[in-house]
Amino acid sequence: MTATRVDADVIRRLPKAVLHDHLDGGLRPATLVELAAEVGHTLPTTDPDELAAWYFEAANSGDLVRYIATFEHTLAVMQTKEGLRRVAEEYVLDLAADGVVYGEVRYAPELNVKGGLTLEEVVESVQEGLAAGMAKAAAAGTPVRVGTLLCGMRMFDRVGEAAELSVAYRDAGVVGFDIAGAEDGFPPADHLAAFEHLRRESVPFTIHAGEAHGLPSIHQAVQVCGAQRIGHGVRITEDIAGDKLGRLASWVRDRRIALEMCPTSNLQTGCATSIAEHPITALKELGFRVTLNTDNRLVSGTTMTREMSLLVEEAGWTAEDLRTVTVNALKSAFIPFDERTALIEDVVLPGYASVL
Repeated sequence: MTATRVDADVIRRLPKAVLHDHLDGGLRPATLVELAAEVGHTLPTTDPDELAAWYFEAANSGDLVRYIATFEHTLAVMQTKEGLRRVAEEYVLDLAADGVVYGEVRYAPELNVKGGLTLEEVVESVQEGLAAGMAKAAAAGTPVRVGTLLCGMRMFDRVGEAAELSVAYRDAGVVGFDIAGAEDGFPPADHLAAFEHLRRESVPFTIHAGEAHGLPSIHQAVQVCGAQRIGHGVRITEDIAGDKLGRLASWVRDRRIALEMCPTSNLQTGCATSIAEHPITALKELGFRVTLNTDNRLVSGTTMTREMSLLVEEAGWTAEDLRTVTVNALKSAFIPFDERTALIEDVVLPGYASVL
């Protein structure tokens, strides 16, 4: 494939893969309004368009803590089986409409038990919704494979329970684990016992690191806890001077530890200054296994098509670049090797060849 610039219409048709996307950050505004009315939760506005705009504006604060606080409203409507099933089903259908052929969705079950559900009921309700969405997407001719990552909230004390859930449901749609929440002040090694348990049980995991905190967070995630991927990881650049890599950066690159990068989200939380200068481009050119992700589609007002389009328009990315990060994502997906290979060879590469 030659270095080809592509427009938004072409990008929309390209097969995509997303590894870092939060369930509670991607609700449809209209669904949020409807579910909030059903449970009696007060929103900033009940107009779906205004609500979408409110989310985007509230998240553009440059403050990760305030960014996370916007989830109060989405979580309020995700405390019942019905609400969880609907949100999960629509999640899948929205990915399919965006051209995503493989996605991993993450959420923290401990945040969905305020209405009386057990952790197991939360997981099972979400899986039912995802399965329904995948069945509808396949019937519509836009199949998408979605795996689940369960999260433990790093600032609370239920990370071990979330890890146990990941083990218990690993053959029922859960493909991996993560820790989420405020990074600064809550280092990955605080939960080393959970990660050791996951390794013993052969459950892969990623760790949010290198977003609100720098190299020590990434070092702990990789070297102490043994993460196979890093959520965000933008501050790995602090170990790079020009084209010279420090020991940690070299380790991450050379061992193909994937970086789950989320450009728009990083602009909102102050981790990057512009799409043009976002580290994803330089890291890609240095040979890191970078992947492109949405993080929170409602909160960031984004889609995979939009993320790709921004990089094309503002960072000079080509179709070859987009193909590279898509293949990177599938190479690092938490599903079996044969499934990853089939998606790359039978779906992604032919999809690019047919459009370009």
